[in-house]
Amino acid sequence: MIAIVDYRAGNITSVQRALQYLGEPCEVTNDPAMLRAASRIIFPGVGAAGEAMANLRAGRLDTIIAEEVRAGKPVLGICLGTQVIFEYSEENDNTACLGIVPGRVKRFPADLRDNGRLLKIPHMGWNQVAFRRSHPVFQGLPEGAEFYFVHSYYPAPDDEQWGIGWTDYGIRFCAAIARKNLVAVQFHPEKSGAPGLKILANFCRWGGEDAQ
Repeated sequence: MIAIVDYRAGNITSVQRALQYLGEPCEVTNDPAMLRAASRIIFPGVGAAGEAMANLRAGRLDTIIAEEVRAGKPVLGICLGTQVIFEYSEENDNTACLGIVPGRVKRFPADLRDNGRLLKIPHMGWNQVAFRRSHPVFQGLPEGAEFYFVHSYYPAPDDEQWGIGWTDYGIRFCAAIARKNLVAVQFHPEKSGAPGLKILANFCRWGGEDAQ
């Protein structure tokens, strides 16, 4: 069974529906026992880092997620779930986060531009992701595949080697992370059509191994 972490941070239903479409058994839960018993965990989310971390700590889910990552269980972070795996986020006056991956989450510059054209923040819409190495979760994606983004902050891992996927939006930023049994994406695979479903299907078959 795949556990989808419920910490009142949105977009859970769309993730659940995508897994149901793929025929994968899943359960939305905030029960630590169910998270421990699950074969793998999906950690989604939209919203603000400060409120998300408060909700995680209130339910002791911060401790459980970190423990399950350390135990080697396959874990997939999505959007806000990706951001709060880092040490801190610039959002809400430098929110202290889970600290699973060394690094921080930064806000897009206010004067973000592309060839002189001022870009809107949040970054919202479809964009390509360039994958820099092979990984079981990102295998079989069509060349030039686009994914759906909605975010004003982006991951900045201390070690760029953990950044397996990169996107350009005025600046080059990390859009996908792979570190041992943890993968995380800034975009929304559950809203990204066939390429996003391919990532979710790959994750459901992945044993947690990585090239690094």
